[in-house]
Amino acid sequence: MTTTGTGAPTRAEGKHDDYALTRVPASARFAWPIVALQRFGQLSTVSQFLLGATLGFGMTFGGAILALTIGTVILETLTILVGIIGVREGLSTSLVSRWTGFGRKGSALIGLVVAVSMVGWFGVQNGVLADGMAQAVGIMPAWAWALVGGMAVTVICAVGFRGMAWAAAVAVPAFIVLVVFTVGRELVRHDLGSLLTAEPAGPRLSMATATTIVAGGFIIASVLCPDMTRFNRSVGDVVKQTVVGVTLGQYVIAVSGILLALALRTSDIAAIVIGTSGILGAIILAAATVKVNDWNLYSGGLGVVNIVNVLTRRRVSRVGVTLIIGAFGSALSAFGILGHFVEFLTFQGVFLPPIIGIMIAEYFLVRTWRGELTESRRTGTLPAREPQWVIPGLIAWAAGWAAGYFITVGIPVLTSTVVALLVYWGGSLVARWIQHHAGTGESR
Repeated sequence: MTTTGTGAPTRAEGKHDDYALTRVPASARFAWPIVALQRFGQLSTVSQFLLGATLGFGMTFGGAILALTIGTVILETLTILVGIIGVREGLSTSLVSRWTGFGRKGSALIGLVVAVSMVGWFGVQNGVLADGMAQAVGIMPAWAWALVGGMAVTVICAVGFRGMAWAAAVAVPAFIVLVVFTVGRELVRHDLGSLLTAEPAGPRLSMATATTIVAGGFIIASVLCPDMTRFNRSVGDVVKQTVVGVTLGQYVIAVSGILLALALRTSDIAAIVIGTSGILGAIILAAATVKVNDWNLYSGGLGVVNIVNVLTRRRVSRVGVTLIIGAFGSALSAFGILGHFVEFLTFQGVFLPPIIGIMIAEYFLVRTWRGELTESRRTGTLPAREPQWVIPGLIAWAAGWAAGYFITVGIPVLTSTVVALLVYWGGSLVARWIQHHAGTGESR
């Protein structure tokens, strides 16, 4: 499962492990529609319907569309910027963070937060799938469906990006076709013009709150964007896949939820989408869950691989890690344990948005290690110099978290990202000024 040493692995080893600790070479990258389908798949979920229903229950159609648009623009901007780092460097979020504001040991903290969050959500989503399958199909109890469903997703993730691409090619179209059928069956009973001018049935949502809901619902995927975009071929491909994948996901799925909430006068529309009896409801639920849960587990596995490498300087097999944490998450969901940790996982999610601001600030503005990243990229290796800790990064991370958590006005996820960016940028400038005037000539 492990190999000792810190030297670069062979091409075969890198390919087998989906380049968990190396750059993804040009020969292993994919055309942008293949990656875009997976990005769209991350938004083709029942939770996206719930997001739309929440907007439609508390806002008019026009207000909900405006909030959706503002949130989507924010998400796409951040996702594209972080995605550019991934496609240029060919490195995962956990690995590239070593040279984008956190250092080697700091990246282990990133990996820990990512691993706990993603594996936790993998188990929670798997539990939702299991309960739905037990109700829609029966045959087995929920705990058995949790084990079967969890291990099925684990095997897909173990195969790697190529296996996940094949899963998306099947699951996403199936989900869309079945959802169009299910949602269309409800909406044809109502006059579309009346829905577009209808007043919401629930308490009014403010624009700030609504935009926060939209932006916050996908912000974790933006943080982990390099895990996916390292398989893109160009910056242009990242832009295209983000605009197409995120826009379609937000508008096709969320707008359906908005219309359903306005038509049915309720925000509880999940049962309508997945409550179709028998095999149809089961397929909708399975297709909706697989394409978000495989990326949860995949990114969690990459985080664990980076942690082990930082702490032991050993290369641990991504496949082995995926099988272990997938089995662990599946077992916990089978026993219903992870369902009690949703509040903890939600709280932990506030630690992730500042990472975006710090990575963007370092890579595009401060550029401390850009030269070394560029030089090593020419030879397909990693930079020879590797900072251990980056103090401005840790300070900015804490400041961004505090701003997002305690400042309630505006959009918290955007506040935390911007504050972290500004604090890191300012802190790095101050650190350089001190070093210059101290005459040490040493890097951080």
